[in-house]
Amino acid sequence: MPIETIFGNLQGLKPSQIKQLQRLYHQRLPGDRLTTPEFAQRLAAVSTEIGQPVCAYINRRGQVIRVGVGTLRQTQIPPQDLPRYGAERLSGIRCVATKFKPEPPSSAALTAMALQRLDALVLLVMTGEGFERRGGGATGYIREAYLAHLIPHPEANWTVSPPLSLDRVSQQDFLELTEGLESEFRREFVAQQVEVDHDRALLVGIMTDNLSAQQFQAGLEELARLVETAGGDVVQVLSQKRAHPHPQTVVGEGKVQEIALAAQTVGANLIVFDRDLSPAQVRNLEAQIGVRVVDRTEVILDIFAQRAQTGAGKLQVELAQLEYTMPRLIGRGRDMSRLGGGIGTRGPGETKLETERRAIQRRIARLQQEVNQIQAHRARLRQRRQHRDVPSVAVVGYTNAGKSTLLNALTNAEVYTADQLFATLDPTSRRLVVTDAETQEPVELVLTDTVGFIHDLPPSLVDAFRATLEEVTEADALLHLVDLSHPAWQSQIRSVMKILSEMPITPGPALLVFNKIDQVDGDTLALAQSEFPQALFISAGDRLGLGTLRQRLLQLVHYAVSMNAEMGELPASDSPAQQSRRSYDFP
Repeated sequence: MPIETIFGNLQGLKPSQIKQLQRLYHQRLPGDRLTTPEFAQRLAAVSTEIGQPVCAYINRRGQVIRVGVGTLRQTQIPPQDLPRYGAERLSGIRCVATKFKPEPPSSAALTAMALQRLDALVLLVMTGEGFERRGGGATGYIREAYLAHLIPHPEANWTVSPPLSLDRVSQQDFLELTEGLESEFRREFVAQQVEVDHDRALLVGIMTDNLSAQQFQAGLEELARLVETAGGDVVQVLSQKRAHPHPQTVVGEGKVQEIALAAQTVGANLIVFDRDLSPAQVRNLEAQIGVRVVDRTEVILDIFAQRAQTGAGKLQVELAQLEYTMPRLIGRGRDMSRLGGGIGTRGPGETKLETERRAIQRRIARLQQEVNQIQAHRARLRQRRQHRDVPSVAVVGYTNAGKSTLLNALTNAEVYTADQLFATLDPTSRRLVVTDAETQEPVELVLTDTVGFIHDLPPSLVDAFRATLEEVTEADALLHLVDLSHPAWQSQIRSVMKILSEMPITPGPALLVFNKIDQVDGDTLALAQSEFPQALFISAGDRLGLGTLRQRLLQLVHYAVSMNAEMGELPASDSPAQQSRRSYDFP
């Protein structure tokens, strides 16, 4: 970009006025002063001439590095273009700006100052008149000035001086001011980072018209759990109510500024949105906020990458991550620039972006083959169990409902358990021998613990984990486990049933089992019993109700086997949703 580029609104300016603005780049200020009377009067003279505010950005060497026409917000420097950016220091740039109305800096101007982490803001209030000296100087253009700068205070982001004379502002020791501020910011930053070796996340929720207040709040709480499970630390939560997400930045322009300012204040290095973001939205937000931005799907993928233990699980996670990353391969700079279209635009060779894309496509194809092999291997294992006439029950449910804990309690499987979302990802099958209460004959079952469900399960995860989810569709029956202690247990039931209804093969009959009854009050228990009178109520952690559960499992598999023998399959006229609802008709 040319060194004398003028930013902001240039519409209606004459060539001579633009040249006056460009000459400001030739000015040099003392390194230890905020401004000089001569520079301030010259800036005010140009601003009076064009009838618009003017902003001059100056580095610590005293060089003018940016001149803009308009307010501080209209001419601000993007975070990625600042010479240095971080919560522990200032950017090394100060701004001298003009203003026509005799009033302190507006909140928009102060927010722009904070977002750029400017060393200081000098706001010159103009008189609207003045005169040029014969020798070339200007005077009489400035009535008063305001000095504003950031402060490391928990309840305030900045301080603004009362109206000052231009001489007093010019005599301010700039080096002493910035060195003192940066030392205080550094101490505060170090205090925030003590014993913190993980991301400090700021959550952002968007409440649209199709969400109730309860659903929105439950979604934000779940997102906080996801971030904590991934190893992050939630430092603040912001939200906005909108009819529809903004197509470019999800939230409005003012909220973007608020997010950026809040991230600086609390020292957040990660912004997490409660919905999927398009690649363009991520780029726009990161450019304006200056902090890494991720969406809900990326957090879930990160958890899966941490939790996968077996080779099969790691393959499936990598496949899901690559499928998520592929459309987001947007380069920065010439090394990763997009290819143009049409004759003569490609150049003499491939760009790095195309090379990366082809490498990822090859890797996805190879992983897809390996996942298909895993799928075939598991299909053979299921066929072997079927030849032995061993009925199978898949344990399904929302994540953190207690599926692995129940499997351990029933079969002594010793599967890893924790009060975390997606604590286990890989399917685990264990044999369970139950003595029939009527015949006293032992009956052998196979229980399979499956990956936990979650509402709005990312499509890439559904595809990548299809070999795992087939354990659900191929099982003779389902045990749907519900965490009754969760405030949104009814919504979780609907989410699981929705995912099951979208399976390509209709699952078998299901037994609804409410878990963690030791952690709920009598009203919640009574509500669940009235809504689901056929359900079973247990506590896997305290081993309450497991004897009854074993007998109900026997009844479930007998019912499933007899239903398959008599009906063969459910009527094709039924929709998947109707078939899924019918599967809950098990008495």
